[in-house]
Amino acid sequence: METPDQLRELFRMQRALNERIGVRTANMNEGERTQWLLNYCRAMSQEIAELTDSVPWKWWAKYQKFDEQNARVEVVDLFHFLISLAQVLGMSADDVFNAYVKKNEVNFKRQQTGYTLKDELDSKHI
Repeated sequence: METPDQLRELFRMQRALNERIGVRTANMNEGERTQWLLNYCRAMSQEIAELTDSVPWKWWAKYQKFDEQNARVEVVDLFHFLISLAQVLGMSADDVFNAYVKKNEVNFKRQQTGYTLKDELDSKHI
């Protein structure tokens, strides 16, 4: 049996989940897109906080323990919202993959040159 494209499958699954709860990104107007971008950014901020709480970051508290299982769940929650953000922006799994490849090249070039200057134009092609 052939393995499905995993990123495309995640995008399909997320679209189905979003539509199940009433979020349809295909024909959003600018106001709706803005609202859902903010909703998903806020949700991701909360998930980052929950991920942070999985790690014993309070140096003054002796009771904390690293909760790796919960950290993994929070990372997956972040993927849910990140894929939703991409979909609100009209990006497919292929769009995200292609943009990632281009941005990764930019990041490697920045490291090769020491990244001593900020060049706002180096990512305009993405």
